[in-house]
Amino acid sequence: MKIFYAAAFALSLLLPGYAAQARTDDRNKEMNIESGAQSGSFLGDGVITLSNNVIITQGTLEIRAAQADIHMKDGEAVRAVFSGKQATMKQQLDDGSWMNARADKIDYDIKGEVIVLTGNYRVESAQGINSGQKMTYNTRTGEMNSGGDGGRVRTVIPPKNKTPAPAAKPAPTKTTVPTAGSKK
Repeated sequence: MKIFYAAAFALSLLLPGYAAQARTDDRNKEMNIESGAQSGSFLGDGVITLSNNVIITQGTLEIRAAQADIHMKDGEAVRAVFSGKQATMKQQLDDGSWMNARADKIDYDIKGEVIVLTGNYRVESAQGINSGQKMTYNTRTGEMNSGGDGGRVRTVIPPKNKTPAPAAKPAPTKTTVPTAGSKK
């Protein structure tokens, strides 16, 4: 089930100017899915519901949610919806930094390659932070739409040069030296 890697990769691209990619060797690792309860089948059509503290790991990727609904069509996952206060994803990127994301609901349309984060979403990485109430991201085209729901969207991009600027030298004080013939 490549859905979780694809969702994490999509989230890693949500930040402006983002160059790093989700850890490429994670997709070749074993996926572990844990939950307090599971119902449904990975075969045919239907919805597999995982509930009660869902934890999915694959390599450095970790997804946690109160519930995960995996929609199946002809034995393939076509949509994954992670929900709870809050569903979280984290993954180490190829450059060694980390990407962290959270939202009340993370909805990934695998076939359409669109991910929607709703309810107090926040995506953080070394590249910056993006947060708001709703974000839609097309992983195929790179188009991102945020806001429009009456809430504010916030993006914070750290400076590229993290070395502090040298302190300004104090201006020299002017001293007056008496000249010949002056009364000083």
